Amino acid sequence: MNTVDFPWLTTTILFPVVAALLIPFIPDKDGKTVRWYALIVGLIDFAILVYAFTNFYDFSAPGLQLVESYSWVPSLDLKWSVGADGLSMPLILLTGFITTLAILASWPVTLKPKLFYFLMLAMYGGQIGVFAVQDMLLFFLMWELELIPVYLLLSIWGGKKRLYAATKFILYTAGGSLFILVAALAMAFYGDTVTFDMRSLMDKDYPVNLQLLLYGAFLIAYAVKLPIFPLHTWLPDAHGEATAPVHMLLAGILLKMGGYALIRMNVEMLPDAHVYFAPALVILGIVNIIYAALTSFAQRNLKRKIAYSSISHMGFVLIGIASFTDLGLSGAVLQMVSHGLIGASLFFLVGATYDRTHTLILDEMGGVGKKMPKIFAMFTACSLASLALPGMSGFVAELMVFVGFATSDAYGLVFKTIVVLLAAVGVILTPIYLLSMLREIFYGPENKELVEHEVLIDAEPREVFIIACLLIPIIGIGFYPKLLTQIYDVKTLAITEKLENSLTTLAEQEMRSKPLAQEPLQAPVIN
Repeated sequence: MNTVDFPWLTTTILFPVVAALLIPFIPDKDGKTVRWYALIVGLIDFAILVYAFTNFYDFSAPGLQLVESYSWVPSLDLKWSVGADGLSMPLILLTGFITTLAILASWPVTLKPKLFYFLMLAMYGGQIGVFAVQDMLLFFLMWELELIPVYLLLSIWGGKKRLYAATKFILYTAGGSLFILVAALAMAFYGDTVTFDMRSLMDKDYPVNLQLLLYGAFLIAYAVKLPIFPLHTWLPDAHGEATAPVHMLLAGILLKMGGYALIRMNVEMLPDAHVYFAPALVILGIVNIIYAALTSFAQRNLKRKIAYSSISHMGFVLIGIASFTDLGLSGAVLQMVSHGLIGASLFFLVGATYDRTHTLILDEMGGVGKKMPKIFAMFTACSLASLALPGMSGFVAELMVFVGFATSDAYGLVFKTIVVLLAAVGVILTPIYLLSMLREIFYGPENKELVEHEVLIDAEPREVFIIACLLIPIIGIGFYPKLLTQIYDVKTLAITEKLENSLTTLAEQEMRSKPLAQEPLQAPVIN
């Protein structure tokens, strides 16, 4: 078979799932063999992704690439259809990268290791599937299948309140998923043809009123996953009870599913409805930024503090999506990838710190930087990345969102000024709570009780390697953003042009629909 025609995406989705099914047959008692097996599978799958990307992905093509389509249920036009474009490819690569590192981060797991690594590999394939599938019903199935491993990973390996956190997660996300199914069925059965193919659905001419209903349904589902206030409360509870590898998957990949789906379906498929909903997205983005930053500042639990920080950073994604500019939308995609890297690194370090101090309460820490200088240095670097220090990926992403929104022609000057000023407040709050967090953990006098009862050993080589792997792209993108933006520039430009056409068309229709009496009087033209 020609390598060009090889089913690369199908392989990367199914390979870790099939490999996971073999785990029960591996002779292993203490988990040492199965963890190496899972890591090798993860590395092979990521290597396949990188090979397919570097050899067969064209940066200048805005449409789908690496397309594979196999008939599933012909009577309903259901297909196993996968493909990648500038919107999905960065997130597919991020999934492979973060999940492989999460497997390495789970090295200390000793409780039911076979089940743990089975779920990690199953998650691997399912997450890639969410970003790659091009059939709405298949997308819904991938979205739902991803919930089961997360629920089990939380409920079995979580903290004291793990069952509460896992139940809340499944109720919120499964409840939101119902709106995806309803909207997908409405789109599929609208018109003369029944189809679930995303490209065919995009070509259907939906009336504006139906678009608004579909947009609202999708928004509820994706607002839970992103998450958007007030549907965000499951995230701090989930992060508060999860282990470090699950943290990395939640912050690095799962939240990005909401942002990706919001752009793919709400913006690209329903552009007319997006024109009406965009101001609301901007307002929700501002609420996310300021509310979550203030809440993070007040948290005394380390995991919950970083969790609210993640919610705050996702507010910039909403503003970028609603900016109607190529620069703003590009900044939103960059922010998703950037936060995936930064969030994964911070939560991994939170887990490493907890393994040594056995506490998450900031009041019980203090001065541990003397005993753990490597963890101190890594925590500082990742926190500086999170507060958008120039030279880090977060700075470029947030700057693109700011400039993109400020230069948008879709909003008035007063609205843009208010939004930019309020978003700037969130930017100011971020270094306050992150730097104060560092001070409370690592600076000041040592907590004698903590030092006497816990063995505060410094970072081991495995932990240094994981953080180094995450910091390299964070700094690389910060100094040379084109490393990432060139993957999706053509795609975001095509989406922006589509939105501008919808904005212009709706404006013209509104002008034509106004009664003649409401039009301003004009002086007759004198020749």
